[in-house]
Amino acid sequence: MARFGGLLAGVAAVTLVAGQVFAAQAHATPAEVDCAVSSGREPQRAQPEQVGLDTHRLSDALTFAASRNRLNVQVFRHNCLVGEGPANDRTGHIPWNVWSVTKSVISLLTGIAAEQRLVDIHAPIDRYLPPGLGDARRRAITVENLLTETSGMRTGVVTEGLTGAVPLDPNSAVQALGVPLDHEPGTVFTYSQRTVDLLSYVLECAVGEPLQEFAQRELFAPLGIERGDWYWARDRSAHTYGYAHLLIPPDDLAKLGLLVANNGNWSGRQVVSAEYLARAITPSPANPCYGYLFWVGPGCAENPSFLPPDTYSMSGMGLQNVFVVPSLDLVVVWTGVFGNVSKYGPAGIIQNFDELPHEFFRRLLAAFREPPVADPGPYVEPPLAVDPDSYIDTDILLAVFGIGPSAYPGCDVFACLGEPLAAPFSDAPPGCALLVCLGTDPRTPGIH
Repeated sequence: MARFGGLLAGVAAVTLVAGQVFAAQAHATPAEVDCAVSSGREPQRAQPEQVGLDTHRLSDALTFAASRNRLNVQVFRHNCLVGEGPANDRTGHIPWNVWSVTKSVISLLTGIAAEQRLVDIHAPIDRYLPPGLGDARRRAITVENLLTETSGMRTGVVTEGLTGAVPLDPNSAVQALGVPLDHEPGTVFTYSQRTVDLLSYVLECAVGEPLQEFAQRELFAPLGIERGDWYWARDRSAHTYGYAHLLIPPDDLAKLGLLVANNGNWSGRQVVSAEYLARAITPSPANPCYGYLFWVGPGCAENPSFLPPDTYSMSGMGLQNVFVVPSLDLVVVWTGVFGNVSKYGPAGIIQNFDELPHEFFRRLLAAFREPPVADPGPYVEPPLAVDPDSYIDTDILLAVFGIGPSAYPGCDVFACLGEPLAAPFSDAPPGCALLVCLGTDPRTPGIH
């Protein structure tokens, strides 16, 4: 009887243990899926729950973004597309000006050229410029100075970009070499448009072919981005702008985001050196928020301050953004027309971009099965602090007409260094104007 009682006790114990095991399995965190990046037109998709997100809360974040002029929103986790804005099916194939996100694309092309030993990041641009173009001080500026926006050149962000948007620029690189040097190169960060136009031209000289041909072959084609997908504006001397004016469909832009998130590797092919990308997203000594034409860290540019420390982004005017958070294996890509709200009106909208990304990521991180950060609370807008005059430099504007101390000798809207200039707007294909490419003409870029 005692032996039978012992047997019953043993069975009960086994049953209890088994019940605990089954209970533990029932409550175990389900394995999350991983996707592979694709050069096809459609990315791999997954359900939010398959990557540790709650569908309803993710939908809340996407609905919020769509209500704030986000024309296209894409959320990737583990390379899987798990969240899309309600207008994505209408906007994903349409080329959109990503503005200063273009700068980060120039950085990627620099990394590719460096890996191919076509350009030395630490070399002075003197090595690549044609003889006689620019003086000795400016030719001593290094490629890395241009990448980190520490060329020392005077800036006027609005006036630098205005003549490209119109477009009037005779030769943006030559115009850059006429701007006064206010600082010793490599010492002071000043956000410049002309600096990156100069880098674009230096790259073109270094690779020995039009930059857009190099970009298509070495960067876009491996990702499945076709030449007819995009339009990238040139100045009137046919040199590609570096500071902005890459018009690319959001579906293709997302591929660039996934490329950098995967350390430059695309389906087993190392398109951009992982070592270069690691440097590109490392802050420079002159600015703890800026690497090689990438914004680095939480609280920098439009990166919400409560995101993890390894966050970095590509950032363009009007809130064109590619956010990458490696520790969360998260990529968010969106395009649109501002959409942030400010109690200070238009001046606040132009200065304080953070409200929209703050409120979106607050909702997105709450959608994680295990939220990675505590709720940061509603956005608190800082007071206006930027002097609008700091964006404007009249001398830089007048220089386009060959007038003033920032003018490069022999370069104005009529001719530049003896070379004839294309007419304004002649570079754009049918349907493409400043912001977007639209229309049914077969020559109009887009994903067809």
